This record gives sequence, C-alpha cells and structure tokens, in this order.
Amino acid sequence: MYIIGFPLLLGPLVTLHELGHYLVGRWFGVKAEAFSVGFGKEIAGFTDKHGTRWKLSALPLGGYVQFKGDMNPASVPNPEEIANATPEEREGSFHHASLGKRALIVFAGPAMNILVTLAILASFFMMFGKPVIADPEQTNVVVRFSEESAARDAGIEEGDRIVAIDGDRVTEFDDIQDRVMMYPGKDIVMRVERDGGTIDVPVTIADVEEEDRFGNVSRIGRIGIYSSAMSFEPVGVIEATRLSVEQTGKLVDMMVTGIKQIVVGDRSVKELGGPVTIGKFAGEQLSLGPLAFFNLAALISLNLAFINLLPIPALDGGHLAFYAAEAVRRKPLGPRSTEVAYRAGVAIVLALMVFVTFIDIAKLPFFGN
Repeated sequence: MYIIGFPLLLGPLVTLHELGHYLVGRWFGVKAEAFSVGFGKEIAGFTDKHGTRWKLSALPLGGYVQFKGDMNPASVPNPEEIANATPEEREGSFHHASLGKRALIVFAGPAMNILVTLAILASFFMMFGKPVIADPEQTNVVVRFSEESAARDAGIEEGDRIVAIDGDRVTEFDDIQDRVMMYPGKDIVMRVERDGGTIDVPVTIADVEEEDRFGNVSRIGRIGIYSSAMSFEPVGVIEATRLSVEQTGKLVDMMVTGIKQIVVGDRSVKELGGPVTIGKFAGEQLSLGPLAFFNLAALISLNLAFINLLPIPALDGGHLAFYAAEAVRRKPLGPRSTEVAYRAGVAIVLALMVFVTFIDIAKLPFFGN
C-alpha cells in the first residue's frame, strides 16, 4: 500500500498543479516546451502538435512545466537572454509576457491545488450533509463530561453555557474546538453563563497524545466536554461549496498555527513530515478505502498550495515576490540579485527536504520510535 499510495497520491496532485500553470500559460499565448511528471531521466513521452514534450520521468517526487524562455524547470530567468532576445524569441516567451500575465500563470498552480481541496470537501458535504446540533439552543452548552475532563477539574459544571474564551465570543461548539484542539497545555479563561449570571473560569487545556490504528501519534488539546447530539443535514451545491471554503480556511489556520508553534518551540520538529511520511500516510489511508484516501488528498493538496506560496525563490511564492518587487520598482531586479536569491532559495528548499527526510527516517518503527 505504501508503494502504491505514494505515487497515486502525489502523482495526480502534482500533475494538476503543473496543469494549472500550463493551461493559464497557453491561455495567454505562452509556449510550453516541456511538461514532466517527475524529475530526472525521461522514461516515456511524446511531443504534441504545439511542440510541447509531455513526459514521465524517473523520480516521482514532483514535476514541472518548462515554458519558452525558462533557463531550467524552476523557471529561473536568464537575464542576458531576456535582454538580448530577438522578436522571434520574444514571441510566446514566458519572461516577455506582461507582469500581470506572469503572476497569474505562476499563481495558477497553487490555485489549482486549492480548487482540488475545495472540490473534494464540497463533494463530501454533498454526500454526507453538514453536521448540525440536534438542539441549536444547546450548541455551546456543556451537556456532559468525558471520563477525564480538564474543564470539570477547573470548575465548569453541566448546564454551563460557554460564551467566550479569552475574551473572544463563542457562538457554537465548533468555536470551542477551534480554540482548544491546536493549543495543548495552554492556559485559557472560559466565560460561562450560570444561574443567570456570568463567571470566568481559568482552564488549562489538557495535553493529549492520541494514537490511531497504525500507531501514528497526534498531540492535541482537550478539555473533555460534550455538547448536544449531532446529526447531518443534506445540502446543495452552493451550500456545500460555501462549507468547503469555510473548512479550507480552518485548515489553513491550523497549518499556520502549527508552524508558528514549531518555530517558537511549543511543538516538536518531529511533527514535521516529508516524502516518507506522506508515503506512509498515503498507504495507510488507501488501505481504509477511497473516502479516507480522498480526504488525505484534500489535505496534501492544500499543503502543496501553502508550501508553494511561501515567498522562497524557486517556489511559486518566490516568483510572485519578485513580481511584486518588480511592480513596486517598475523594473525587474538586477541579474546579480536575482541569481543570488534563486541560489539561496534552492539551497533552502534542498536543506528543508533533507531535514524533514531525516526526521521521517528517524520516526520509522525500526529506529525505536
């Protein structure tokens, strides 16, 4: 399952990412010289009537579309060639397209991954409906406690209505989950309505490690309360789309929060994952069936968009940062600055890949973790 799951997950997601670049590029009249699934030596391929070489390459850890005028698959420009290009060479060249067109072509890749996430989540909402509280009036009321409950230990009682956490208003149970799950061990103040009045109750969120059936451990926050019973309400396309956008926003917020916590030391770097972890999870979720696998695909697709939009040269976000600087300066950055930035960006990306791969390997069972 690991061997099948990894290419089955990343292959289509990377292909769709690059297809986003390709389609918008073609729309703007930019010629694509090569479209590759994977890196390295070509295994199989063909050249279409537009002169684009479509190929499957040996290393299935990514892919690229190389437009006319690109110095390499990372779309690094060659300043001398750009400046001295003939009118024929400028025709259909990516780097001679307008600034707005270049920015849209670059953004189209991450945008495609975001659309994939939205489509998968919207499909789930249409299949299963949206979760709703059986009694809407009880959505933020404590109905019962779990066996071990940080909230009960702190003085929260059954029947209390939670109206705010750290001063932020709470209107439904999801608001409580959002303020708790990503913050294990954090001290919060919960404002509750009780007997016609309000009181503030300090609560320390429990730091819980939960293990799934495959032995994967997740560190999350719990306060051990339950609200009213849940049911599922059918929704149409428009409502499902709205819910998928809302859920995607929550996932992005969780990603940003997790990265911040790793940077400041609130979470271990061991929680990072690279290709080995992705392959492991892909195989595990594939073994659980198509729904679990597509759910993981939605998360990984959003991660691909998020990572690619980071302002690191050689990634899509780095290109967009250069274009933003070009828009402000009304001219491109100098050749030397561009070269140094791209070299630094490639070094950062490679170093990060090596780092997370070492973490992946260290987490494998035969190393004792």
